[in-house]
This record gives sequence, structure tokens and C-alpha cells, in this order.
Amino acid sequence: MKAVVLLCLLALVGCAGRTSRVPPIEIFPDMDRQGKYMPQRSSTVFADGRASRPPVPGTVARGLLKEDDAYTTGVANNMYVGRNPETMTRALLTRGQERFDIYCSPCHDRTGSGQGLVPKRALWLPANLHDERIKQMTDGELFNVISFGRRSMPGYRFQIPEKDRWAIVAYVRALQRATSGKVDDVPPELRSEVR
Repeated sequence: MKAVVLLCLLALVGCAGRTSRVPPIEIFPDMDRQGKYMPQRSSTVFADGRASRPPVPGTVARGLLKEDDAYTTGVANNMYVGRNPETMTRALLTRGQERFDIYCSPCHDRTGSGQGLVPKRALWLPANLHDERIKQMTDGELFNVISFGRRSMPGYRFQIPEKDRWAIVAYVRALQRATSGKVDDVPPELRSEVR
């Protein structure tokens, strides 16, 4: 008896997916036919006849809500943010150096001098990050330039996350400080070790 039932069930399962003019008997439809609209199909429900609907205005994808404009753009109240919002730590500077070496050094060189590999083969020169003009920029302006680009420099907002862009800003400030340091900046007990 069990063998006959099992054989009948196997026969019914084996017939699924075959073409026929007679609709198949579905014991477990497993959601083969769902009452839903497929993309790019027509609809009689909506006035414009489209099944695909535009998102509701103001809709933000899950995980992509950016509530802090100052952190994500470097601009607050139509002014550049003055200081880096990230806490200055060794880990932040290390991360900034890694990201700088990957994204910035091809043009700006690892020292920030603007003498990387790209300008040697191109007709334009990237900015020297040690110029007084760039040292006078606020951290928010540097972040904004990294994010959206300026003149021939492309923006990197899609390649580099916000936290890493702020880490790059911190590292650029460390590079600038390293090239403009004076012996008076070194603690007195360590001055003998400076060469």
C-alpha cells in the first residue's frame, strides 16, 4: 500500500514543469504563480498603466540614511567644517596613510608633493599639498575636495567611505606638519636625537 502511494506521488511530482494544454494538478504550488507585478509590465490598477512605481519622495534605502550633513559633506550651514570630527588616534592616522597611499599617492606622491606617477605621464600637475594655500584650507574643505573633486581632480565619494576620507584629511595634516616642523616643536629632552 505504501509503495503504491509513493509511486503515485512520484508520478505527480515527475509531471511538474511539462508543457500541456491541460492545467496541471498542483498539490504544493510552492509559489510558482504569485499574484504580483513583474518589473516593466503593464497594470490596470494605476492611471499611468505602469506596474513599476517610483519610490515615495524622501525614501532612503536601508543603511544609507545620512543624517549628519557636516560629517558626510564637510559643509555645515554653508560653511566648511573647521576641524576634523574624528578623534585623532594612531589608528586613524594609520588608516589615513593606507588610504592616502592607495588613492592619493598616484598623483600627489607619498609625500604629498604633487610629483606622483600620473603627472609624469600627463599634461597636468596635481596640487602640492604642502603649499600655503592648501595648509590654510579647513579640514572640511579638504574633505569636500576629496569627496567631490576640484578642477581636474575627480571626486572619490563613491570609492572611499566618509570615515576613511576624514582619516585621509588627518594624514594630510600630519604630512603638512612633518614638512613644516621646527626644532622648537621637538620636546627639549628629544632634541639631541634630531638629525
